[in-house]
Amino acid sequence: MSRVVVLGGAESGVGAAVLAKVKGYDVFLSDKGQIKDNYADMLRKWDIPFEQGQHTENLILNADEVVKSPGIPGTVPMVQKIREKGIKVVSEIEFASRFDSAKKICITGSNGKTTTTSLIYHLMQNAGLNVGLGGNIGKSYAYQVATEHFDYYVLEISSFQLDDIYDFRPDIAIITNITPDHLDRYDHNIENYVAAKFNITRNLGPDDCFIFDSDDAITIGHLDKIVLRCKMLPFSQEKELEQGAFLQGEKIHIRYEKEETDLFLQELALGGKHNIYNSMAAALAAKAAGIENEVIRKSLATFKPIEHRLEPVLSIKDVLYINDSKATNIDSAWYALECQKRPVVWILGGTDKGNDYSILEGLVREKVKGIVCLGVDNAKIHAAFGKIVPNMVDALSADEAVKKAAAMAEAGDVVLLSPCCASFDLFKNYEDRGEQFKAAVRKL
Repeated sequence: MSRVVVLGGAESGVGAAVLAKVKGYDVFLSDKGQIKDNYADMLRKWDIPFEQGQHTENLILNADEVVKSPGIPGTVPMVQKIREKGIKVVSEIEFASRFDSAKKICITGSNGKTTTTSLIYHLMQNAGLNVGLGGNIGKSYAYQVATEHFDYYVLEISSFQLDDIYDFRPDIAIITNITPDHLDRYDHNIENYVAAKFNITRNLGPDDCFIFDSDDAITIGHLDKIVLRCKMLPFSQEKELEQGAFLQGEKIHIRYEKEETDLFLQELALGGKHNIYNSMAAALAAKAAGIENEVIRKSLATFKPIEHRLEPVLSIKDVLYINDSKATNIDSAWYALECQKRPVVWILGGTDKGNDYSILEGLVREKVKGIVCLGVDNAKIHAAFGKIVPNMVDALSADEAVKKAAAMAEAGDVVLLSPCCASFDLFKNYEDRGEQFKAAVRKL
């Protein structure tokens, strides 16, 4: 019996452990930190031995294969010891795909991947397909392969999940865009990060599709460095394309094989330039999956915004409060500011990931009337915007930030939480930050 050791006891790791158990492996899970009660209960329910608060070498280094959770960097000592022993390390996505014959639509990218994934899932449900949603969103892909049966999966996949794949192959692969992000995990070298993203294309064959943003300089700059044997379906807001989706006045024009289709911008549920890109990618995926035009139109018109991504919370005294807590990098915040039509009181800050705020200067001058810095160390934000936005204050909680923003805002303004940064200085994660923001708004 082969021995599989899983590192990490959260959604991804527990899902992989359950799948290994179902498939008859000798399985053991190890987490250096504390495992949350719900995950520990699941491991006990499936009778999977595990440890927490430590890594016991003799229980790990006897593995035939190790499934590493995406949150664990490859630089940690235990992972290095595993590799030194010649034990193969794979991601949960790689492991699960061995036991899954469903067709897979897989989405990665620095921004827009959650919205695009959710859009495609909505489209496929509306088309009446038997479809699962997983990866970096919803339930673990491995857990679903272990316990359910779907004909299709729509998987959001982060660069961390793509780091340790070898044979994993989507039927339709999408890169929404690539901007500098998570560089602390990639030796501060964007080439390493780009290579991880492009792992999604490594096994595509002639019958598979690759959907990508042909306006994105980093993506286009790397296309000639890789061998692609698949159907290429670009999307663009800047130029006409022979195949793919492009902007034509007030509509998206789609050319797929010999068919042409129009989608009118005014009918799309999601506004903003970035969401035109997301809608283009989703529509192309739907066309490639054989979904009818009428279903595509209706689905893109009825989609509801996802939580923590430009999510309207409440309008109080004609001030609209928007929760964009998922905007953890410069590019996401750029999109959030770009689509605002009203003066903005902007709440930002947190754990800086090497942000270059100069990219936002033009938008901040044009759109932002006040800033609330929500973080432990806000010096970099003050240095970047202090001369542009004189009305700038600090806050150390969501409650304090919302009260200070409300005091700055006037009728007709927007209070926008779009933090640009990770949440870990004051919050558990971006969801916790968003929930606390919404609760604070409701208390006003």
